[in-house]
Amino acid sequence: MSTTATLPDLASRAVGGSVVCANDELFAERENLIKPAEPVFQTYTFGHKGQVYDGWETRRRREPGTDFAIVRLGLPGIVRRLVVDTAHFKGNYPPEVSVQGCAVEGYPSPDELAAADWEELLPRSPVRGDVRNHFEVGGDRRYTHVRLCMHPDGGIARLRVHGEPVADPRWVPAEFDLAALEHGSQVVGCSDMFYSSPHNLLAPGLTRVMGEGWETARRRDDGNDWVSLRLAAPGTVRWAELDTSYFLGNAPGWASLSGCDARAADLDDPGNWTELLPRTRLQPDTRHHFRLPVRAEVSHVRLDIFPDGGMARLRLHGTAAPDARAELARRWFNALPESHARAVLAGAGQDDALLARRPLPPGTDLPPALVQ
Repeated sequence: MSTTATLPDLASRAVGGSVVCANDELFAERENLIKPAEPVFQTYTFGHKGQVYDGWETRRRREPGTDFAIVRLGLPGIVRRLVVDTAHFKGNYPPEVSVQGCAVEGYPSPDELAAADWEELLPRSPVRGDVRNHFEVGGDRRYTHVRLCMHPDGGIARLRVHGEPVADPRWVPAEFDLAALEHGSQVVGCSDMFYSSPHNLLAPGLTRVMGEGWETARRRDDGNDWVSLRLAAPGTVRWAELDTSYFLGNAPGWASLSGCDARAADLDDPGNWTELLPRTRLQPDTRHHFRLPVRAEVSHVRLDIFPDGGMARLRLHGTAAPDARAELARRWFNALPESHARAVLAGAGQDDALLARRPLPPGTDLPPALVQ
């Protein structure tokens, strides 16, 4: 579960991503690039501009150049894997693509983004038509935007930007959802994800349909399904929300929560896990709220559902341990590209001396003005 293939899509519309601009979208709209659903195709569905495609498609170039689209990541973070999906584009896909990333403060306009410091994530690389083209990405910088370039033109159905969300500590309150993707939580284990990804549990907002949650296959044995996650920061969970919205005939009958602190104990030893919420009855299509009877400091939480079924969202509200909150801020600052780090320092009235000390080692506290 820790491979790049299972990391969340930082660009997806489902987590707040948007396509800021594109230089051309004559045949098919740029917004299709980040739709969560898989691309579809219906033969002989023509509009005024030609066959209707579920993707982004530009006109045929008659002069040298490159077509591009800029995506604002819904979850700023470290990019680990790119998927350029050319599904259904067979004679009109780009022969090559490249991807760059940048990090900026605030909410820049397309013109401001054009002047940003862009760093290469994927050099100009060949792609094939009607397939998912996968590319591993190195580096450890946190980006807020990516730019997808087609050389020279063509159509792309979807862009997936899989990676690790890195929260901005300036926007993380004292008590927050320790399980939220936007704060940096990550699924590290799962018994079954036959129908949908367990990362859906941690996504922002409420679900609108059953497919936006996590659902397992029907069990035919005496076991139960489960998912485990690394919290955004080790801390104390005070109350939990177990949401079965839209799961009517397939909600779990019961659920429980347990936790372990990997800083002091071996996660693989069942004896090190503490019961946070005992096995508790659930109702279909319901947002359940539970105050946890046991409040232990944990870094990982496991949700067990009995025996199987679907869950829309899991929220674990609490407070981070003091040293863990400092570590959250340190990781964020270390991951900032240099131009963004300079802007953050300037905005907090700090000089650039801290830049020369990066990467800041564990235990280093950032100036309060930088994270408040």
